[in-house]
Amino acid sequence: MAQLLADKRDQDFVIWEQLNGESFLRKGPYSGYDRKMCEMILTEAKALAVKEVLPTLAEADRTGLRYENGKVIVPECFHRAFDLILEGGWNNLGIIEDMGGQGAPPFITAAAAEYFMAANYGLYVYTTMGNGTADMIYKFGTPEQKAMYVENLTSAKWGGTMLLTEPEAGSDVGALTTTAVRNPDGTFTLTGNKIFITNGEFDLVENIIHPVLARIEGDPPGTKGISIFIVPKFFVNPDGTLGERNGISCEGIEHKHGIVSSATCSMTLGAKGKCIGFLLGQERKGMNVMFHMINGARMSVSLQALSYSSACYLLAVDYARKRIQGRSLENFADASAPSVPIIRHPDVRRNLLWMKSQTEAMRSFYQWTILCGMKAAQATDEKERRFYEDLYSMMTPIAKDYIGTRGHEVCNQAIQVYGGAGYTKDYPVEQYTRDCRITTIYEGTTGIQAMDLLARKIGRQNGAVFMHLIGEMNKSVAEAKQIPELKGMAEKLEASVTMFGATAMKIGTLAMSPGFNVAFAHSVPFLHTMGDVIMGWMLLWRAAVAAPKIEGAKGRDTAFYKGQIKSAQFYMDTVLPVVNGRMQSIQEASPAAMEIEEESFGGL
Repeated sequence: MAQLLADKRDQDFVIWEQLNGESFLRKGPYSGYDRKMCEMILTEAKALAVKEVLPTLAEADRTGLRYENGKVIVPECFHRAFDLILEGGWNNLGIIEDMGGQGAPPFITAAAAEYFMAANYGLYVYTTMGNGTADMIYKFGTPEQKAMYVENLTSAKWGGTMLLTEPEAGSDVGALTTTAVRNPDGTFTLTGNKIFITNGEFDLVENIIHPVLARIEGDPPGTKGISIFIVPKFFVNPDGTLGERNGISCEGIEHKHGIVSSATCSMTLGAKGKCIGFLLGQERKGMNVMFHMINGARMSVSLQALSYSSACYLLAVDYARKRIQGRSLENFADASAPSVPIIRHPDVRRNLLWMKSQTEAMRSFYQWTILCGMKAAQATDEKERRFYEDLYSMMTPIAKDYIGTRGHEVCNQAIQVYGGAGYTKDYPVEQYTRDCRITTIYEGTTGIQAMDLLARKIGRQNGAVFMHLIGEMNKSVAEAKQIPELKGMAEKLEASVTMFGATAMKIGTLAMSPGFNVAFAHSVPFLHTMGDVIMGWMLLWRAAVAAPKIEGAKGRDTAFYKGQIKSAQFYMDTVLPVVNGRMQSIQEASPAAMEIEEESFGGL
């Protein structure tokens, strides 16, 4: 039977065989979890996602959302699936118990989320987005704020958002104009407009809690003057019941290219009655609070793209096995020869193996990054904690944009496998491709992630974090060299890692020189190159785990382990040479993009 949404065997390989997930269980915060329980969780997640959530995918895409008199009405098919997700606790699986969650290991939470995101991200995000809001309040709120909001958000009884973007202040957050005026009772009156607000309004919950970035009247310009406020849709009475309506309203929703069942709202504060906000954390520390949510949101976007690409690859390989068209090349001249499944045609096989290697490497890449965060959280030594926090922080912009970019490319190639049929709405690969396009845009565009990496992340701890990453790659190379069939692959990756270290040094030096603009003109290719080299590392690592197991494997495990070798071989032979060429391009540091006169772009 064909796999749906995510390949359970590959998830198991990454979690238990490659990353040794069992070493994190039965101790510390995960003492109540063992492998058997974790595998049961994933089995149940897949069953619910396939049976109850996936059937809403196409229907919700057709019906979309309705905006009526300030209210956003979600597709009717969402209500039952929403309730089932909440009943099973899938919305707060990875949230710590102190916040009302179940405290599952992050790698299991991510694997379960793959199923739900692929089944219908538009629905799933309604059940989980309040977790990010709750986390900010849990970390920075007063005891009263925590008691009032946190568990209502993690239970998805209430929804949560993040009001950041404004019409004239998108990525330039410091230019925001939303203002907060002090009230005698310690609250603030907020006035302003926010756009592109996910879940700003929807009819699945009784209340929505909005964290809002604003500048207190008289505070300095720029990001240093920004504070953050809790703005509930309905005020909450001391006994926990809902009170009067606050002066925050949805003025419309965007009609988008993809994820059309996810509400993207334009919000107004103070236009229809006084809008009251409650300070979260310290004044003028709003950006610090917000980034605790943003980094988690960026990793979630990365997982979203992985989920789409996984679903698209599985659909494409299943279609290629079933679609009969054309004679094999060996019999091409024989008009009487039978047609064959398209998976036997060379270019389709090349395409599928590219998709396979990309999807597998992205899954390992994502889960390894999650483990870096886990190591930071569990560190007993402050120096170790800060090191893994910085490593996780460095990996976040790469995971966010690189997996977003490659994930969309995998979806696009799935359409190619289907041919003309894939361009129609009769098959889900068309929708997945549209839905995935957003992943390199929201929570920071490609350029924003590349600037973050080059300007702030690559030099963490005077480059020690980056050099640790290079060291981990070279460690895997050395281990793979000991396996005869992997030795050649390891040498190819070794050469690319060495070249990448030199490329990083060159662009990093340029970024700190008077020619810094030229460096940042190459920052996106640099981010993607770093992602490409990491992907090669993940595939070689996977192959080194799989190779010794082939001889004793049985049944489908034999094919699976052999497939890991071929994924790595394909990547080292066909992808790395292109990556090496891109590194040569980056090292050339062409100034053309900065030197061209604006009039020379044409179009005048």
